Amino acid sequence: MRLPPRTADALVAGLVLLLVAVWTLVSGWHTHESAPRAALGWALVLVGCGALAFRRRWPVAVAVVTLLACVAYYPLSEQDGPLMIAFALALYTTAAEGRFAAAAALAAVTLLAVGLGEARQAPGHRQIDETALAMLAGWLISLVAVGRAQRTRTAYLHEVEQRALAAEREQEARARQSATEERLRIARELHDVLGHTVSLVNVQSGAALHRLAKRPDPESALTTATEALTAVRATSKDALRELRATLGVLRGADEAAPTAPPASGLALLGELTARARAAGLDVRTRVTGTPVPLPPPVDLAAYRIVQESLTNVTRHSAASAVTVTLDWEPESGTVRLRIADDGGNPQPPPDGHDGGGTSADTGTSADTEGTQASADADTDTDTSADTRASAGSGVRGMAERARALGGTLTAGPADGGFVVDARLPTTLTPQEGTHA
Repeated sequence: MRLPPRTADALVAGLVLLLVAVWTLVSGWHTHESAPRAALGWALVLVGCGALAFRRRWPVAVAVVTLLACVAYYPLSEQDGPLMIAFALALYTTAAEGRFAAAAALAAVTLLAVGLGEARQAPGHRQIDETALAMLAGWLISLVAVGRAQRTRTAYLHEVEQRALAAEREQEARARQSATEERLRIARELHDVLGHTVSLVNVQSGAALHRLAKRPDPESALTTATEALTAVRATSKDALRELRATLGVLRGADEAAPTAPPASGLALLGELTARARAAGLDVRTRVTGTPVPLPPPVDLAAYRIVQESLTNVTRHSAASAVTVTLDWEPESGTVRLRIADDGGNPQPPPDGHDGGGTSADTGTSADTEGTQASADADTDTDTSADTRASAGSGVRGMAERARALGGTLTAGPADGGFVVDARLPTTLTPQEGTHA
C-alpha cells in the first residue's frame, strides 16, 4: 500500500527526529551543559527535523531552514548530534524536485561556510581537516547528483506511463471503431439478405391475393395459389441459404479470412433476376465487355447492389421494367453496374383496372397486376423516385459498400424512373479487402 505524499513526508520527518534524538542522547551521555543551551539545542533539532515534513511542498525553503538550524546548532550545542542528516535529506529532495540550481547553490554555500569557519580557527583547534573537507564536498556533490538522477528517472517513468496510457486509450479506441464497423457491416448484410427476400415474399403473396380476389373460379385460384407458393418457397429457401452463410461467417469470426467465393455473387445474378420476374418485374440483363473474376468482397458487393436495387424497385415504386447493365471496363480496371427502372405510375389507377397504361405498354398485364397490387397493399412505402434518392438505409448501405472497396455509387431520378450507377474495382489492395 502506497502512502499519500504528506503522510510519507511526516513519517520520514519522525524517523529522522528519532534517529537524531537517540544518537544525540547516546553520544552526549557523559556531556554536561547548561539547561538553556540544552533546551536551545533540542529546539533546533525539532525545527530542523520537523521542517522535513514539508520537504516536497517547499523544498528550497526546507533546505534553507535545515541549513540555518545546523549553522546555529553545532557552535552552540555540546551534544554534537547528527542534525546534518536533516540538511542532507533536504538538499537531496531539493535536487530531486527539479530545483537543481538551488540545490547546487546551497551545497556550494555550505562548503564555503564550513571552509571559511575552519580557516578562522586557531591552529590546533580545527574540527575538520582538509581530508574531511574534501569528503564533505564529495558528499554534497553526491547528494545533488543523486537527486538530479532521481528527478530524471521519475520524469522518464512518468513519460513511459503516459505513453502506455496513450497506447491503451488508442487501442481501446481502435477496438471500439472496429466493433462499430463490424456491427454496421453485419447490419448492412442482414438488411440486404432479409430485406430483399422478405420484400419479394410480400410482393408475391400480395400479387397472389390480388389475383385470387379477381379470379374466384377454383381451377384458376388453385393455379394462382400454386404459383405464388412455389415462388415464396424458392425465395425463402434463398433467404435461408444466405442467412446461414452470414451466420457461418459470424461463428467463424476468430478464424482466418475465407478465400473461397462468397455464397452470393454475380454468378447468381440469373437467379436473382428470375426471382424479381416472379414478383412481376420485367427484368432485362445486358453485359458489355469481357467479364473477369472478381475478388470475393467485390463480387459480393456487386451482387448486393443489384439485389438492393431490385428490392427498392419492388418496394418503393410502381415500375414494371428494370434493366440491369454490367459494363466491364478493363482500361480503368472497374466494373460498372447500372440498374435503371421505368418509374411506372406512382398512384393506383383511378378506375380500378389492372395496371393502367403501364401494362398495356409493356404487354405484361398479369405481372403488372401483382406488382400494382403489392404497391397498393404496402402503405408504409414511398413510391416517389425523389424520395427513394434521399430516404432509407438501402441506398446509403450500397454507397458504403462501394466506398469501402474504393468504388463509387450514385442514385437518383433519371428519364422518368430511378437509376443506380456504381463503379467497383476489379482488383483490391489487402487493406481494402480487410475493410470490406
